[in-house]
Amino acid sequence: MIEVNELSRTYGDKTAVDQLSFTVRPGQVTGFLGPNGAGKTTTMRMILGLETPTGGTATVSGVPFRSHPRGLRHAGALLDAGHVHGGRSAEAHLAALARSNGIGRRRVAEVLEEVGLAEAGRRRIGGFSLGMKQRLGIAAALLGDPPVLMFDEPVNGMDPEGVLWARRLFRRLAAEGRTVFLSSHLMSEMEQTADQLVVIGRGRMIAAESVRSFAARGDHRSSVLVGTPQAAELTVLLTAAGATVEPEGSAGAERLVVTGTAADRIGALALEHRIVLHELSTRSASLEEAFMELTADSVEYQSGRTR
Repeated sequence: MIEVNELSRTYGDKTAVDQLSFTVRPGQVTGFLGPNGAGKTTTMRMILGLETPTGGTATVSGVPFRSHPRGLRHAGALLDAGHVHGGRSAEAHLAALARSNGIGRRRVAEVLEEVGLAEAGRRRIGGFSLGMKQRLGIAAALLGDPPVLMFDEPVNGMDPEGVLWARRLFRRLAAEGRTVFLSSHLMSEMEQTADQLVVIGRGRMIAAESVRSFAARGDHRSSVLVGTPQAAELTVLLTAAGATVEPEGSAGAERLVVTGTAADRIGALALEHRIVLHELSTRSASLEEAFMELTADSVEYQSGRTR
């Protein structure tokens, strides 16, 4: 496990991480969310011993990561795909990491094959696209076949095929019983990949719970989308039954967004009053909506309003 207890980091008078405590458990993908400047990367760096905490502790498998003599066998990480020597080949980069961690050369070929870079192994990294560098960083994280894996924005720069590949990889690694800790700004991707969430803002804890529980915390409740040529009649019936009904889209549209009443109840009312339905589907609360709402007070860099 990754265990963080009262972890803090200050830089002069600025507090980047403020007494964070959470646990990342094996067998599931834990997403790490927060606005820009929330302290996510600083937290990951402290877990890996790359930053010294001002207070608190962070351990990997029960001890500080620096205590592990051959780190890549215990935890693999991708924090910045650009932190590689552009003049080296992918093979040379991974071979150096392997030698320093007592890992056989055969493993280099295996991870290059796994991330789809087998044919590019002898090319210089300086000529790689960002997506290829991300794949190389993931290969480096996998090199020691570790039980703990950490990825900071790993799909930035990847094409749709690469994003799908990465999602399946993270899910498979968790299914193998590994601890997978994943930071991303892509809410739709996190919704499909993560089981649990750790959400922070301005260095402080906002939530540590399942994706479903967090999404349900927002004011945006589940709704039902109804398509009908008899929208006016159905609106009257649903309003009388205590539901809130709003048209979706432009005026005169035949689609309604209904909250406060379940889809089966809407279907029963429509049948009873001989109202034709073309569509009846439940829309669950959105992770993105909940995230935007619950972190609104923690956004450090506010954009100007769009006019």
